[in-house]
Amino acid sequence: MKKILVTGGAGFIGSHLCERLLNDGHDVICIDNYFTGSRNNVLHLLSNKHFELVRHDVTERYMAEVDEIYNLACPASPVHYQYNPIKTIKTSVMGTINMLGLAKRTKAKILQASTSEVYGDPTVHPQPENYWGNVNCIGVRSCYDEGKRCAETLFMDYHRQNNVRIKIIRIFNTYGPRMHPNDGRVVSNFIVQALAGKDITIYGDGRQTRSFQYIDDLVEAMIRMMATPDDFIGPLNVGNPVEFTILELAEKIIRLAGARSKITFRPLPADDPKQRRPDIALAKKALNGWQPTIPLDEGLTRTMTYFTHRTLI
Repeated sequence: MKKILVTGGAGFIGSHLCERLLNDGHDVICIDNYFTGSRNNVLHLLSNKHFELVRHDVTERYMAEVDEIYNLACPASPVHYQYNPIKTIKTSVMGTINMLGLAKRTKAKILQASTSEVYGDPTVHPQPENYWGNVNCIGVRSCYDEGKRCAETLFMDYHRQNNVRIKIIRIFNTYGPRMHPNDGRVVSNFIVQALAGKDITIYGDGRQTRSFQYIDDLVEAMIRMMATPDDFIGPLNVGNPVEFTILELAEKIIRLAGARSKITFRPLPADDPKQRRPDIALAKKALNGWQPTIPLDEGLTRTMTYFTHRTLI
C-alpha cells in the first residue's frame, strides 16, 4: 500500500484516478479547490477509510508525507482556462513548483499530467513526442498551452538539478462520465445538445480532426506510467490514434442519441488546432503493450448514460 496524493482529484480525470488507486489498495489524498472539480465526483469515495478529501489550492504550499504524486490540477477546457487566464498559468507554474518541492522533500515519485496542447496547432501529423510544437505564446489559449509547457520544463529541471523522480505524460482528448456539462469541450457539448434535442453547434467547417480516448484507457496508462522504471521519464503521448472529423463526431452522437438535432456552424475560435492525433508507438513499447481498448461508440454510449442520469436527478 502506498500513500498517494492526487491534485485536482475531484475533477473529471482525477476522480476516476482516485477511484482506481483505491481499488488497487492504496491510501489516497485528494486535493482540489473546486474551480472545475466537484465534491459530487468523489462523494461515493468518502466512506472509504483510505480516502481523504482536502479543499486546497495548489498555488499555496501543501505538506504531507506521500510516496507518489499525480499532478492533475489545472482547468483543462477553453471555457474554464480562459475565464481567468492568470489563475490558469499560476496553477500550472506555481502549483507545479509547490508539488515538485513536496516531491523533493518526501522523495516521492511525481507524474505531470501535461497535454497535447503543448503541440499547439501542429505542422507535423500525427504528433510524436520529439515534435516541439507550434504554439502562439501570446494568444488566448497560451495561458494553458504555455503553462503546461513551462510545467514540463520545471519537471525536467527539478529532475536534473535535484534528482526528483518524475514522469511526464501528454494527454490527448479524453471523455467519459463526470465530464462537466458546461466545460465547452466538444464531446460534452454535443452530447448535452443532442440529449436536449437542441441543434449541434460546430465551430469552423467541421473538417478539423480530433482523436477521442475513453477515461478508463487514460487511467490505465497513468498507472502503468507511474510504475515504469525511474530512468524512463517521458514525455509520453497518451491518447487514441483513431482520428475523426468534428462533423463525423456530431453525426455519430446524433445517431447514438436518437436525436433529431440539426448541425449549425459558427466561426472557429482563435488558435484552434486543425489536426490532433497522437503517435503512441512509444507508449505501446514503454507501457507493456498499452493501447486504447474502448471503441468510440461504446464510450459515447456510456457517457450519454451518465449525462441522461445526471439530468434526471
